[in-house]
Amino acid sequence: MSPVHPFDPIDERKIRFALVGCGRISKNHIQAIDKHEETCELVDVCDIDSEALAATVGKTGANGHRSLGDLLEKSSADCVILATPSGLHSDQTVRIAQSGRHVMTEKPMATRWSDGLAMVEACDEAGVKLFVVKQNRQNATLQLLKKAIDGGRFGRIYSVAVNVFWTRPQDYYDSADWRGTWEFDGGAFMNQASHYIDLLDWLIGPVDSVMAYTGTLARNIQVEDSGVAALHWRNGAMGTLNVTMLTYPKNYEGSITILGEKGTVRIGGVAVNEIQQWEFADEREGDDSIADASYATTSVYGFGHPLYYDNVIKTLRGEEKAKTDGREGLKSLELLIALYLSARDGKRIALPLEY
Repeated sequence: MSPVHPFDPIDERKIRFALVGCGRISKNHIQAIDKHEETCELVDVCDIDSEALAATVGKTGANGHRSLGDLLEKSSADCVILATPSGLHSDQTVRIAQSGRHVMTEKPMATRWSDGLAMVEACDEAGVKLFVVKQNRQNATLQLLKKAIDGGRFGRIYSVAVNVFWTRPQDYYDSADWRGTWEFDGGAFMNQASHYIDLLDWLIGPVDSVMAYTGTLARNIQVEDSGVAALHWRNGAMGTLNVTMLTYPKNYEGSITILGEKGTVRIGGVAVNEIQQWEFADEREGDDSIADASYATTSVYGFGHPLYYDNVIKTLRGEEKAKTDGREGLKSLELLIALYLSARDGKRIALPLEY
């Protein structure tokens, strides 16, 4: 891949964002920008759906566009946010990068391995930043878990279990033609469980190999509504991934359990929002107040978007480095593609994939 070019920090005015895609996740971005109103602003929004576009223009006061081409021609934005169907991210990222603007893309960054690589390459060549949204990393519960792992509190990690037991009824997939398709969406692994699969590398380390099964058990869609996998990490840890969008009657659990030589932790709830087990051989300051990190939520998206934007803004101002840039995004995409290859071919897939 090409070397990353230096860029000019934006430090004398507000950073200008444009939002492409006015669907269900767009409100998280709008709220995050509102919370950072002293350092950034939303200047343009774009959607091919005229009703969704009009509603977002009315809510935000931003300039409206019916096409990405029109936005890129007329917008003053520094960074364009992609909240569009996942299969569109790659081509849109290349176009935005070539216009000289930074890119922020929702998960997953792409639905194909080659598309993810093309996104990073295009942004490198244009000398712009590529940010991949991983807002769940900012959850207070997971920040504590990451600190415990990095601090060596588990000793050797033996076993890891990630469960995503949610529900997506048929009318969810029927709400848009792109949902539940291979080209634009991806299935339960790639779409709904994407942030949880991200935790497997971010928390535990590089995965050595995977063996997966997927199935479309109940929904009328191209992709899987359920999947399971066994994983082996380079550090010797072993684990399982268990995902389904068929729980009755509502979202039930999003959890991670880690068993180690000197510690046991389970973070559960509907979206890794509750610390349910926290036990280590050594006690450290703050362990007695660990429950304070748990929070109630009805949103599987969590509340991490404003914290994610904090790093993006500081990166564009030249004050920090990006925590989840394009190369970091490729790590979870690589694991996702390996899971699908394993399920398709019925064999163990070794990592890394070939670049």
